Amino acid sequence: MTPPPPPLIDRYARAITYLRLSVTDRCDLRCAYCMPERMQFLPRAEVLTLEELYCAARAFMARGVRKIRLTGGEPLVRRDMIELVRALGRHVGGELDELTLTTNGTRLAEFADDLAAAGVRRINVSLDTRDRARFAALTRRDQVDAVLAGIAAARAAGIAVKINTVALKDINEDEIADLIGWAHGQGHDVTLIEVMPLGDIGADRFDHYLPLDAVRRELEARWTLVPTTATSGGPARYVDIAETGGRLGFITPLTGNFCAGCNRVRLTATGQLYLCLGGEAHVDLRAALRSDDPEAALNAAFARAMGEKPERHGFAIDGPGAAAAVARHMSVTGG
Repeated sequence: MTPPPPPLIDRYARAITYLRLSVTDRCDLRCAYCMPERMQFLPRAEVLTLEELYCAARAFMARGVRKIRLTGGEPLVRRDMIELVRALGRHVGGELDELTLTTNGTRLAEFADDLAAAGVRRINVSLDTRDRARFAALTRRDQVDAVLAGIAAARAAGIAVKINTVALKDINEDEIADLIGWAHGQGHDVTLIEVMPLGDIGADRFDHYLPLDAVRRELEARWTLVPTTATSGGPARYVDIAETGGRLGFITPLTGNFCAGCNRVRLTATGQLYLCLGGEAHVDLRAALRSDDPEAALNAAFARAMGEKPERHGFAIDGPGAAAAVARHMSVTGG
């Protein structure tokens, strides 16, 4: 009888239990801090098939991954991706503790019921503003009504929604508290995120970099922030807000390193396994999946990956005009 493959444990004794699985690099928005307007997407021939994505996910589950988050780009723009959700959803409650996804929400109203039926109980929706003109300027698309309708549809389908908001100086910093208050009033948690220096966007991120320690001080002047040990399995650190009754997370890649507890890796839509969002180290799983002996090739690839996962990321925004810390865009890696 063949012994089970070993669990994924890196050289710093961190167990990898969380996979962020990108199904596409394509997106129907063009958020200014994420990508340029004329983004060059990957040729479709380079992208893994849904069957290959499922086989890769099964390989991770066999090695101890208990949570899978589907990402993009925008995952819901990929044709037939709901079939992948259904296939993976059958493992929830067995090999998987949770199947979830991160979405911009533009197509969520169309898919909310299918996601819920497939076993998705919780999702993240990226929303930086509810102001229509500001949303259109930031995403280069007039889609805020579709996003809000998607959030409402997910709630109606019984899916818990967490709002992810990138804090941006001189863009949405005056709206953050109101956005939190609105979300908590709707029953949604919120996580604030510092802008990440990924990819050339044709603009200087330093102009809009807003440290979350400054945001937190502003919020503490308005509300009572109560520390909590609650976790969602990711990098966010949470507080409860006494006055709203809701939960607020902070993801601080620049002002508060969280790498010591890293439990995750990212597989791109082309099968490249990135071991850190803030680094270039990666291993080619597509070649392993398409080899003559996928099991042996995957074992070798996973062993190499665990030896190459870095201790910490190298994110920094050093000042005006600084180059991106990592050349590839977030949509290529998968959020």
